[in-house]
Amino acid sequence: MSSRGRFITLEGGEGVGKSTNLAWVADHLMDRGLEVVRTREPGGTPRAEAIRQLLLDPADDEPLDVDAELLLVFAARAQHLARVVCPALARGAWVVCDRFTDATFAYQGGGRGIPARRIAELESFVQQGLQPDLTLLLDMPMEAAQRRLEGRLGRDGGARDRFERERGEFFQAVRRAYLARAAEDPHRIAVVDADRPLGQVQAELSRLLDNCLESWR
Repeated sequence: MSSRGRFITLEGGEGVGKSTNLAWVADHLMDRGLEVVRTREPGGTPRAEAIRQLLLDPADDEPLDVDAELLLVFAARAQHLARVVCPALARGAWVVCDRFTDATFAYQGGGRGIPARRIAELESFVQQGLQPDLTLLLDMPMEAAQRRLEGRLGRDGGARDRFERERGEFFQAVRRAYLARAAEDPHRIAVVDADRPLGQVQAELSRLLDNCLESWR
């Protein structure tokens, strides 16, 4: 196995099951004797988590400009990479992250309409060429994902954050952008049908992960 760690991201819209499957992926890798760092974006460090709160705060007394939103996302990412992701990969740990830059192209690009070239400029500046080794894109129809989100919020007694309050057209655009990214980079991004029983989803995740583990030896 390479001495450098591997970087695996989970992507998808609201309600597709990223949190549940992120924990499962981390456990799957740890069961194979790997050191795994489990993290998320935006967030992952105290300062990046503070930026996350700004991004998710639904207060409408001062609407957040779309360019400010994009810059906050990359500010949190720069801190996260410097403090968590890059040090972990350098020491040989595997990083499993809930969302990364594909989410920026999907949410701020597809959802907000920011040109992809502007996002790509910040991507190049902040990431210095770093990309995930594998991205697991959990995909399902927007309507089904919204029903799952409603069920989760009902069980947990939570309220929708600033992104979760967007209209259906926004989430449709996010999904289209994700699938376009996957079509452009099929060797890195594996689309997983998340509109199935959890056991079937995780069986496919297991197959994908084990194939990568074998090829990366």
